[in-house]
Amino acid sequence: MNYYVIYDGNCNLCVTLVQLLETLDKGKLFHYAPMQDEQTLLKWGITAQDCEQGVILIDGNEPQRRWQGSNAAEEIGRLLPVGSIFVDAYRALPGMKWAGDRFYEQIRDNRYTIFGKRSSTYESGYCADGNCKESKS
Repeated sequence: MNYYVIYDGNCNLCVTLVQLLETLDKGKLFHYAPMQDEQTLLKWGITAQDCEQGVILIDGNEPQRRWQGSNAAEEIGRLLPVGSIFVDAYRALPGMKWAGDRFYEQIRDNRYTIFGKRSSTYESGYCADGNCKESKS
């Protein structure tokens, strides 16, 4: 199985989380494309307006299956080894999904103010299009 993570390559928090996923997964399950890579996003019919709603996760075997925002973050967590235990527990707690969605929206909408903006777009070494550029940390 392959999944594609579409992330904000200019967001310090987003890049840090992608780098953590890269370390944990080593490209076995996840490949990445920054939201700034318009050419790659066009292949999936993803627009800049779509990206405004946050991270996108695409099922590589069924590209029409997609998650976005906090749902994508939860699905990424669920796909990690033993991650489903934590995601299922989180989802089972009354009100946590609602609170988590609101928290995600606040972080998404204020990410540059809170975490800063990178001077250059981060390109993963586990790129979605197979034409990986040199990563810029």
